[in-house]
Amino acid sequence: MESISLKAYAKINLTLDVLGKRADGYHDVKMIMQGINLYDIVTLESCENGITLSCDVTGLGEDRKNLAYRAAELMLLHYPQIKGLRITLEKRIPVAAGLGGGSADAAAVILGVNELYDLGLTKERLQEIALHLGSDVPFCLFPCTALAEGRGERLTDIVPCPLLWLVLVKPSFGVATKEVYENLKNVTIKKRPDTRAALRAIEETDIELLYCSMGNVLEYSTFALYPDLQRLVDELILLGAKKVMMSGSGTTLLMFMNNEDDARAAALCCSKAGRDVIVTRTNLPEDVEMQKRRFVHGREEED
Repeated sequence: MESISLKAYAKINLTLDVLGKRADGYHDVKMIMQGINLYDIVTLESCENGITLSCDVTGLGEDRKNLAYRAAELMLLHYPQIKGLRITLEKRIPVAAGLGGGSADAAAVILGVNELYDLGLTKERLQEIALHLGSDVPFCLFPCTALAEGRGERLTDIVPCPLLWLVLVKPSFGVATKEVYENLKNVTIKKRPDTRAALRAIEETDIELLYCSMGNVLEYSTFALYPDLQRLVDELILLGAKKVMMSGSGTTLLMFMNNEDDARAAALCCSKAGRDVIVTRTNLPEDVEMQKRRFVHGREEED
């Protein structure tokens, strides 16, 4: 049986602004989404019938509870020439961390099936399929830098973000995205990210302006529900971070540092039992271009 392995990149939000609640129950958002060089490994193997999924993280779900499984179901539904799939997930992205790990895995399944079965799907068709699985999944197909609007599904590619080094710090607890959004009505948003200035900063490679413009309004809700997270932010600021902010709905905090050496030193200082602490960087265009070449236009050898 043929098989293929690919990287499922995590994502962060450089800005995240919630503009209001929609009639369909979702929220209108405006955010700059950014891929980072932290990824799960997703391996797909063709088989005679059915879908099986195995994962090296206990309790994550190996059935329809897992977004990667549902992505496989969707591809089988639309393309009957696909008889069956075996999916193996090697998890490196922390779970329930606001880093889009589930969305990244689902996107990787869509890309991998497209290549494995030589479907020749366009980027637009891939994104159309991905949207059925969640608002973040279309971005996770080719995660470099993009402006996301609507409920997150309307993507506009923008100039790639300059290289930024950061430390991801995830405490031992997670949060439910639904709970965070529902609690927004109970908090006062004192300052919103300046998305327009952040876009200009990215275009002009003005990193100081970018840090000043970044922000995530969901922090007000999440910190109100989990005050320990605000105390952790205060701790991380003392370690010399240029910017500390929350990723997505939480609970991962992003420490933006001057360079890789500073990031690794800060990671050592904030490592404690029960925390996930990861040094990474923002994705560069070549990271995503390699993914496009390998999984849309044809196979290449693994790097």
